[in-house]
Amino acid sequence: MGTGFARWLIVIGIVFIAVGLLWSALGRFFPLGRLPGDFYWEKDGVSVYFPLATSILVSIVLSIVLTLLVRLR
Repeated sequence: MGTGFARWLIVIGIVFIAVGLLWSALGRFFPLGRLPGDFYWEKDGVSVYFPLATSILVSIVLSIVLTLLVRLR
């Protein structure tokens, strides 16, 4: 049981590293977090940021990727 769990942790870690590298590389060309549907309010030294458009876009992309992974398996 221990080796299977350790392998999954390693795979998840590699996936997180790959996503982080892609996010930083593609962030120069595609401004995630600064899309037109992302809301930002600032008043009296308090700022609130709500990335609505970014959340929807990430959700759609993850849904497509996970659906393809399930169908390929």
